[in-house]
Parts: sequence; structure tokens; C-alpha cells
Amino acid sequence: MRLCSNPACGRETFPRTDPAVIMLVEYRPSNGGPPKCLLGRQSRWPPGNYSTLAGFVEPGESLEEAVAREVYEEAGVHIGNVIYQASQPWPFPASIMLGFRAQAETTALRLDHDEIEDARWFTTEDIRKSGEWEDETAPLRLPPKDSIARYLIASWLADG
Repeated sequence: MRLCSNPACGRETFPRTDPAVIMLVEYRPSNGGPPKCLLGRQSRWPPGNYSTLAGFVEPGESLEEAVAREVYEEAGVHIGNVIYQASQPWPFPASIMLGFRAQAETTALRLDHDEIEDARWFTTEDIRKSGEWEDETAPLRLPPKDSIARYLIASWLADG
């Protein structure tokens, strides 16, 4: 709740919070190959910066449906087994980021270039060799350490 600071007004308002989903999509090959995660990048980011996919929840949509829709719309990947991981307030534009992990059911990428410039599958080895978001010398850079995207990536790495 917010209370108008003008004593003559004193009006109470209840600002809206828009839910957004952010997800780490993983693929664990049945042939024993290395696990991979799907990361994408927006064109406005510096080259080499990659992060987890994300998007807003639409009216009448469950969080799990939003995760599946966003991954399919942005990268063309079908997913399943959507599991909640964590959340992070996202004050601009009055959102809350709800973090998930999901299993890829398909791996072929079909990008929506209006949403993302690029997306790729990265192994745990690729991720471990990556640099920080601000490090312009690293060919692959991960989101800042205080972000939910980085938390999702780090927890995926920890799970091996």
C-alpha cells in the first residue's frame, strides 16, 4: 500500500505488480553426453552477454504456462517439468521475477529475432569458463552475481 504524502489527500493506493517469469532450460542427453543449458541474448546487450530467457505472464495464464510459452516463442524449444526455484523483486516496471528450471523436450532452436538476437546451448564447461557481465574481454559473459538469472545458472552448475 502507498499513502499520499499530502495531508489533505491521504489517499491509499495499491500499486500493481506484474509477474514475470525467468527460466533456466536444461537438456540432459539420454546418451550420457554433457548437460546443457539454454541462454539467450538481446541485441541491446554488449556482444558476449548471455542470460536465461524471461518474459511477462499474460492474463489468465499460469506461471508454468508462461514459462513454456516464452521459451517456445523466443527459442522454439518445447519444455516440460517446470519447477519453481526462487524470486527477485524487479522494481522497474513494478514486477516480480519468478524463477524456474525446466527440462527441454526438444533442442532445435528457432529464434524470434524481435525478442532475442541469439540463443545457444552451453555445457557446464562453457559456463565455468565464462566471464562476468562487465568483462568486455571475455567471449561469454554471465549476468551479474546479484541477479536471479545468475542464481539460476549457479544452481544448475551446482547440481552438476
